Amino acid sequence: MLANQARVRLVDLLLLAVAAVWGSTYLAAKELVTPSTVMAILALRFAVTAVALLPVCLRRLRAAKRDEVATGMLLGAILAVVLLFETFGIAHTSATNAGLIISLTIVMTPVLDSAVNRSWLPPQFFIAATAAVVGVGLLASGTGLRPPTAGDWLLLAAAAARAVHVTVMHRRSAQKQYDSLSLTYVQMTTAAVLFCAVSPLVGVPAWTVASRLDPGLWIVLLCLALIGTVFAFFVQMWAVRKTSPSRVSLLLGTEPIWALLVGVVLGGDRLGILGAVGAALILVGAGWGQRIERKHREAQERNASAALAAGVPEPAEAGRPVAG
Repeated sequence: MLANQARVRLVDLLLLAVAAVWGSTYLAAKELVTPSTVMAILALRFAVTAVALLPVCLRRLRAAKRDEVATGMLLGAILAVVLLFETFGIAHTSATNAGLIISLTIVMTPVLDSAVNRSWLPPQFFIAATAAVVGVGLLASGTGLRPPTAGDWLLLAAAAARAVHVTVMHRRSAQKQYDSLSLTYVQMTTAAVLFCAVSPLVGVPAWTVASRLDPGLWIVLLCLALIGTVFAFFVQMWAVRKTSPSRVSLLLGTEPIWALLVGVVLGGDRLGILGAVGAALILVGAGWGQRIERKHREAQERNASAALAAGVPEPAEAGRPVAG
């Protein structure tokens, strides 16, 4: 029991670290990306990621099974859609709006996950998730929320694609002996190939952008690749196999708080009263939702165990998290 609680805390802490990393990427991306260089920057980011991971993953890839590679390629294609919508959206809107709209994933994911598994979470969960989203809205209002733009709609599409990505990741990898690092590498490499193939056709080519980046922007790009991509997606891949998609999305839903902190400390933004109330709502909503989701999942596991002990066949439930 203690070991299980320690594992849950570790998963939560690592997911919060990912949220902090992703929260810092909005300001970094605004400095790095323009509408004409979105595809080129994505190609460079994921090419660096693939090269950096290759020495670590080469031996593991040789042992990867065909269905493991196929899952990684599917997830990589979905990830490319997520990053495409998200990065084009960031290029056409504010970092504050980006953090607000992307956070809607915390509502979209449990809705999608519940629909796929035909096992709805308690209504209190959605109240908690809604409180978190309202909190993000107050955060954005406190720093000057603008009317929706084309970039905002692209980010809404990115939020929906993120929900699909997390749900498919869990459904395809849970209860399977996949290597998280290999799966992450195939995912990243698939995205890199797609972006590099399209880059010469959309906007400024990747090699042209690479030649124009100064050392400071190269450092930003390397941080996005190694920390915002390699570390973050490996942790997400590992964590979603140890818990549920809904819990992952709730913890990653704290991303706007980290984005605001980075904006206040590094970008010179000011946090007003509404912003402070919004931050508190996000923390309360995320924490409350985690507890509801955990109790609901534990109750399901107890019921399944009791059914097995009584000799009742266990219903198929593809979305159950991996034990251990």
